Amino acid sequence: MSKIGKSLRISSNFLIIGALALFLRALGPFAYQELSYVATKAWNRGWQLNTSAASETAPKPLQAVITRRPLTLQPVNAESSIVIEKIGVSAPIVINVDADDSAEYKEALKEGVAHASGSALPGSPGNTFLFAHSSLNFWELGKYATVFNLLGKLEAGDPIILFYKNKRFDYEVIDKRIVPGFNTLPLLRQTTLPVLTLQTCTPPGTTINRLIVTAKAVE
Repeated sequence: MSKIGKSLRISSNFLIIGALALFLRALGPFAYQELSYVATKAWNRGWQLNTSAASETAPKPLQAVITRRPLTLQPVNAESSIVIEKIGVSAPIVINVDADDSAEYKEALKEGVAHASGSALPGSPGNTFLFAHSSLNFWELGKYATVFNLLGKLEAGDPIILFYKNKRFDYEVIDKRIVPGFNTLPLLRQTTLPVLTLQTCTPPGTTINRLIVTAKAVE
């Protein structure tokens, strides 16, 4: 084989390895979330809320499966946060984010789940609208880029817990649907009852559709 042929072969190998590395970097977190979810379900190691300030650091999902330790979630704070036990979500809520201002909400989503300004505050009558990323490029969008990646796993009856102003508010999923493209109807819908709406992009890593999860307040 000529020197040129060897050089081309080496270059092509580097390109393949580089492409594979980028692929794994993009899909790695999502694949880990999916694998963790399947493993915890298969071995009955579901997440459970623990509000004890003195609780020890919880193991990672796959560690819990191997060591048979319980999986616990603590609210990030009692001022404004969300906990979804079924999918292992515990994240802060950034209150009063302008959903029409892309610069504002992009910055807010780096800090957690965004609460749309104009929608009801947690625990209040009306539609509380929260939205967050379900993305693959966590290195660009920040710590909470993948926070809603598993939102589609929720089903009717699953609990969602909000903490706001040092109070706890419990909700129960009643509906889940996918709508095409950017859709403001879930944000604008009116209700006199305390309702929670969660929205994210789907499939994760795209902006093709929006996944809408609706939950009702429960005592």
